[in-house]
Amino acid sequence: MTRIARDRAATTDADRLAAANRTLAALDAAGRIRWALGEATATPLLTSSFGAQAAVMLHLVTRERPDIPVLFIDTGYLFAETYAFVETLTAQLGLNLIVYQPRRSAAWQEAREGQRWEQGLKGLEAYNRENKIEPMERALDDLDAGLWFSGVRRSQSTSRQNLPYVAASGQRLKVHPILDWTDRDVHRYLTANQLPYHPLWHRGYVSIGDVHSTKSLHEVDSVEATRFNGVKRECGLHEMDFGNEANRF
Repeated sequence: MTRIARDRAATTDADRLAAANRTLAALDAAGRIRWALGEATATPLLTSSFGAQAAVMLHLVTRERPDIPVLFIDTGYLFAETYAFVETLTAQLGLNLIVYQPRRSAAWQEAREGQRWEQGLKGLEAYNRENKIEPMERALDDLDAGLWFSGVRRSQSTSRQNLPYVAASGQRLKVHPILDWTDRDVHRYLTANQLPYHPLWHRGYVSIGDVHSTKSLHEVDSVEATRFNGVKRECGLHEMDFGNEANRF
């Protein structure tokens, strides 16, 4: 392919992606899910951290595709309440739950590397890569995922305010059906459908991950500081292979 042809192809891809985002902006969350399921060329997949408001996406997506694989990354460092929440929602919603874990156990990692979340930004990034990003990449490949549903929302943090409704990497789409939802929207949906918040929500935990790097709002000055001791906000999962330069559709 010549450089001119490559440039034209890239322009076409960018135009199609922009058009898709305009389409999704005009739809409600359920409509965005139906659109994405119609566009997928391989296995659709819903990822969930079973965090504070996870029941919303689990309910929304499984209403459209009851048997969709629900991928959960178990780092081995989650709250006891999170594991209980996984079991509760799996039973309540009949989830097709698939669990992936890092290749090395938590004990093995600490014996060899120490507590990397206490070792500054580089240590934290190395920890996140082994415990979150690598298992996610492995799962996406193993399951031949052509469509990745994620429940991130723009109002959750400054790092998410510019996310699109749909991004693409190769032939894989990543779709954010509730990207424009507010906390009030979430609460209304949970209430209307008799769905629970994570058990720790009522104790001030608004963003829930590993025990060692999650704080309640009562312990910090801002939502941004509730994760990773304020060193960073994102663990890297929502930055995987979906940068603007790499988008293809």
